Amino acid sequence: MIDTTVFQNKTAVYYTLGCKLNFSETSTIGKILREAGIRTARKGEEADLCIVNTCSVTEMADKKCRQAIHRLVKQHPQAFVVVTGCYAQLKPENVAKIEGVDLVLGAEQKADIMHYLGDLRKHESGEAHTSSTKDVRSFAPSCSRGDRTRFFLKVQDGCDYYCTYCTIPFARGRSRNGTIASLVKQAEQAVVEGGKEIVLTGVNIGDFGKSTGETFFDLIKALDAVEGIERYRISSIEPNLLTDEIIEYVSHSQRFVPHFHIPLQSGSDEVLELMHRKYNTALFASKIRTIKEAMPDAFIGVDVIVGTRGETDECFEKAYEFIENLDVTQLHVFSYSERPGTQALKIDHVVSMDDKHKRSQRLLELSDEKTKAFYSRFIGCSMPVLVEKPKSDALMHGFTENYIRVELESDQVLDNKVVTVRLGDFNEEGTALLGTIINE
Repeated sequence: MIDTTVFQNKTAVYYTLGCKLNFSETSTIGKILREAGIRTARKGEEADLCIVNTCSVTEMADKKCRQAIHRLVKQHPQAFVVVTGCYAQLKPENVAKIEGVDLVLGAEQKADIMHYLGDLRKHESGEAHTSSTKDVRSFAPSCSRGDRTRFFLKVQDGCDYYCTYCTIPFARGRSRNGTIASLVKQAEQAVVEGGKEIVLTGVNIGDFGKSTGETFFDLIKALDAVEGIERYRISSIEPNLLTDEIIEYVSHSQRFVPHFHIPLQSGSDEVLELMHRKYNTALFASKIRTIKEAMPDAFIGVDVIVGTRGETDECFEKAYEFIENLDVTQLHVFSYSERPGTQALKIDHVVSMDDKHKRSQRLLELSDEKTKAFYSRFIGCSMPVLVEKPKSDALMHGFTENYIRVELESDQVLDNKVVTVRLGDFNEEGTALLGTIINE
């Protein structure tokens, strides 16, 4: 039994790097700590506890993690500092040696954070508690909103794919998931807490069911029946796991919106093979066509990595041409980063930093063209927008079902409300459409 009296009136700050799954898990950790009596520190207040949830997808991510830890230690010199997440799992001893760090928790331990905090007295040196990823078997549930309007429901964790460039299987372990029944209950609780939109998150969500004998298709059908949720978004899903059956179901669903995020990683079949991806460009193009035939207004985001080992000039030009001809909305472009222990290090032909930058810029410019062309199609249309809580001094904003960002002016408090909006022209930055509320 944990004595929570030592946590009463203590304060905490949270810092999260990386993916939506990390943000969801940090929010869940925050909820656990609040229930134990630890409140979130106010702006400018020195905290008793710092939680850093790290990412390790690139070398730059590792660097940002270290910088964040140093910054928090400087801002909160007396705080008990806990570091968790992918960087903590992959390099626990390195993280434990960072000045000011008291506790490092791996993938299997972070859900049991209360068992490791003690009385929050600082340690003479950092302690690391991690398990080998082959021993990571538990699934830690998470359905959290934090300071966002949308809820993020973690449906799956880990990955069995072992792509040559990626360390995620080593950081998060094997693919595993919660049961459909447990996830439906979490969605129902989100309704009780006022949630209207839920994003399904995970590492490889299309692989759902490995540990329960269920399927992702069964999951979305069960969630679709939850009364009170108005919108579900499917976060990143592998193209080979996005079945025609799922696409067809979403096209007729009242709650699953026409918004897909699909990792391509490269538009070159030669590079996809080097990456050990489980599809080729023909399959990817077929998925895009199937989505657009069923849902012409669907927003499709695509992940692309530039400058991987083996990506020659010819491979990149083929990839660019392929992506240019895809009917997608937005590109999320990442520059390849060497990761210790990955099979990609055995591949010949290293791309220079200068070439990586040039390729990245070309794809980002292509992305801007595609996004603006997509947004322009809807100028003058009236669409429902779920309004989000604005940051201080920021314009109110929200998103349509097909993920068009809309900026609004209104004297009313409308966050977490769905309003009908007439879409106007672009804002000054070209990042959103200006909207006029038709009904409030």
